[in-house]
Amino acid sequence: MTPAGMVIRRCHDEGAVTAQRLRKFVEARGLTVFACIEHDAAAREVDLQLPFTQVLIFGSPRTGTPLMRAVPTVALDLPLRVLVWEDATGDTWLGYDDPNWVAARHSMLPAASKAIEGMRALLALASDAAAGASG
Repeated sequence: MTPAGMVIRRCHDEGAVTAQRLRKFVEARGLTVFACIEHDAAAREVDLQLPFTQVLIFGSPRTGTPLMRAVPTVALDLPLRVLVWEDATGDTWLGYDDPNWVAARHSMLPAASKAIEGMRALLALASDAAAGASG
């Protein structure tokens, strides 16, 4: 079941490879990587197990700042975040919030339509690159 507002897709390779492809795509486009949260590593630090689970947080202050200036609450959902995880069976998945859902949540449309469409296109390309051949 897909949570409301999320885009989820199955990926071809293991989580680490998928996350590496995602980061490479983001960096190749000159976007800022703000953080990579390695939930699986944090779990291991407290002697718990969690399959590969990482969130890459990235974006463009040039795009995000005007949106946050216009609608400050959108800062809760920006910069962009993409989750890569492996499930209990070893399948790899990638998920992110649909920018249209974020825009609706913060009552940003239609004023931010161009920026939102750019984010949608970027996330679609990023997920294509990260998911691999049959993702």
